[in-house]
Amino acid sequence: MTVPESPAAAVDPTLHELLRHSGLQPLRWAHRELLPVVQGGMGVGVSAHRLAGAVAACGGVGTISSIDLRRHHPDLMEQTAGLPFSPQNKARIDAANLEALRREVREARALSGGRGLIAVNVMRAVSEYAAYVRCALEAGADAVVVGAGLPMDLPELAADFPDALLVPILSDARGVQLVLRKWERKGRAPDAIVIEHPRLAGGHLGAARIADLADPRFDFENVLPAVRELLRACGLQDRAPIIAAGGLRRLEDIAHVQSLGAAAAQLGTPFAVTTEGDADVQFKQVLATARDEDIVEFTSVAGLPARAVRTPWLDKYLRAEPRLQAVAHAKPRCTKGFDCLVQCGLRDGKADWGQFCIDHQLAAGLKGDLARGLYFRGVGALPFGAQIRSVRELITRLLTPGFSVPTPLADDAAAAFA
Repeated sequence: MTVPESPAAAVDPTLHELLRHSGLQPLRWAHRELLPVVQGGMGVGVSAHRLAGAVAACGGVGTISSIDLRRHHPDLMEQTAGLPFSPQNKARIDAANLEALRREVREARALSGGRGLIAVNVMRAVSEYAAYVRCALEAGADAVVVGAGLPMDLPELAADFPDALLVPILSDARGVQLVLRKWERKGRAPDAIVIEHPRLAGGHLGAARIADLADPRFDFENVLPAVRELLRACGLQDRAPIIAAGGLRRLEDIAHVQSLGAAAAQLGTPFAVTTEGDADVQFKQVLATARDEDIVEFTSVAGLPARAVRTPWLDKYLRAEPRLQAVAHAKPRCTKGFDCLVQCGLRDGKADWGQFCIDHQLAAGLKGDLARGLYFRGVGALPFGAQIRSVRELITRLLTPGFSVPTPLADDAAAAFA
């Protein structure tokens, strides 16, 4: 990691001046003074180098989602698309995705101009988790962020990279305590902790069941002070910033979580719909125009609660889900030859889990395919309503007090879903 000459040099000068007058505290992390804004990782391919590099260039933390990035590289897709199942072909797909990740980290760093930080998000639930972590670190990512499971083995995987920033995504104080204890025995501590509220965030959610999403233990007012005390007890309060995630849309939201002990706010959906977001414009329009009544929770094929827009494909799937689960059975292999998940409801015949190919459906969403796509989204209206604006405009609005969040109109949603 290259450290700038002065901590403030990591931030765009105009935005740094705006931060000074915003009433917010900067994110002081890794010998840098950053904007208190983190862009969450979103797959498949929604947050790749364009989005992460643009956020970092402003002085925030830009995050690349590591999953199936070959889809942004035509040469790699040409080598791997439609391959019949075989161990050799799975190895070719995995190698293509690792090459894509290396390219994305390199290109994001170039776009950042040396500002901000570049992180890579890896799901603990994916089969190539360890390979993605090592590849991200070897490629020069500043941080590795891990969610969708407890990353108890992350210190071992990063043992050759003592300066890398290791960040678990958790939802409650109990999970933080487990990670702190386990990592302490390995001589390493988290460099930050993302606390993601499962009632508010999009995508895969950090609760055991859908019925648990509204449990008060996840509320920022409860979990942030508790995690702050845990870090203080370990002597980490000045070393490991807390990053709050889920439903944060305005300066006032960031100020609130900072008052509870967080150092920064992580946003996903608002960044996904920016001009620089790496998904198709139709994907952005679906997310930007969705209202809370268009959003639904369901159990993912990974066995986790998930939140997404109820598009035509998802509506059709959810109506068919009871029938699909009733006939669920273990298959001899992944129908797509990819085996992206350690445990998969469709492949492994888990009757109470999702029964669809999540990589296939997310990739369709990435391309804006309403008939087949899955569109993960957090709750709440977005800072610019249904408008698609730039990363810089979004960050400027997040650093400016007094803005209300416009609610999308029903006609906007109807047009996007047509």
